[in-house]
Amino acid sequence: MKGEYCIGVVIPAKNEEHFIRNVVETLPHFVDLAVIINDGSTDNTQAILDSMETSVEMHCITLGGEGVGAAIDAGHQYLLSHWPNLPFISVVMAGDGQMNPNDMEALLQPVVENRAEYSQGNRFSHHLGIENMPKIRRIASRILSFFTGLASGQVTPDPQCGYTATHHEVLNEWKWADSWKGYGYPNFWLIRLSALGFRIVHIPVESIYGEQKTGIRRLSFFAKVGLMMAYRHHQRNISWLFSSRVTPHTIFATIAYVIGWIALLPGISTDLERELVGRGIAPVFITIIAWLIAHVFDRGATRTVRELRLSAKARQKA
Repeated sequence: MKGEYCIGVVIPAKNEEHFIRNVVETLPHFVDLAVIINDGSTDNTQAILDSMETSVEMHCITLGGEGVGAAIDAGHQYLLSHWPNLPFISVVMAGDGQMNPNDMEALLQPVVENRAEYSQGNRFSHHLGIENMPKIRRIASRILSFFTGLASGQVTPDPQCGYTATHHEVLNEWKWADSWKGYGYPNFWLIRLSALGFRIVHIPVESIYGEQKTGIRRLSFFAKVGLMMAYRHHQRNISWLFSSRVTPHTIFATIAYVIGWIALLPGISTDLERELVGRGIAPVFITIIAWLIAHVFDRGATRTVRELRLSAKARQKA
């Protein structure tokens, strides 16, 4: 336990026969339960799990290759059923040994101290650096950081890092049927958490890379995750317009987004756009400026939604 919280660790694993034993055996002493999800492994992962004897209580779930997001969801939901009336924090660690168990305590601390409901690792700010991270991953992470920041309305320095700690309050409120099932899971969570007004912090964690192999197909990943982020971003902004979370920031952000789309789409124009184009300003430039302005307002709206949630929570406790 940490403070008043039970600590559960969700470990998705697919064909991790070379790493899974060490991942489980090196879990910190304060972990109360490890939930390992074998998601369609075809190697000896399950046999190794069956033969293991550890000091940490362990529960194994078998899925049929439903995706890393579905595997993590299954682990979270198991913890909800295992501790229905107890406060707990669910930590996600990969089964491939890319996450240092010694970083877990720092990752948990903001949630334990009620400074956040969701804590995510940031490999780029760790003192050991990211020199051992493959260059292509570094570039992809930077690109996804930019677009996830736009989609979530807040800074996301390392959105691809799956090393996270989540307060049980988030899991109780989560809509599991609407959850993202495959790669891009951390991006989806950041966007949805932002929409719901939960507090997010980013904690330095070590970047560990060895002989692990990724199952991500890059072009397919960027296409699917890019479309998901664009859709969820617009959904978040529109949903706020028709809820108690509507603020002037949200209204101005929506207006700016609409102006950007009007300038971008052919056959649609406004007096403002015609005036700007008449002055030699390209429609694409109008779109970029409009969307940058929209993002500034969107960040303000995101902060306000967090404050509204905190105020409502304080009133409930009073």
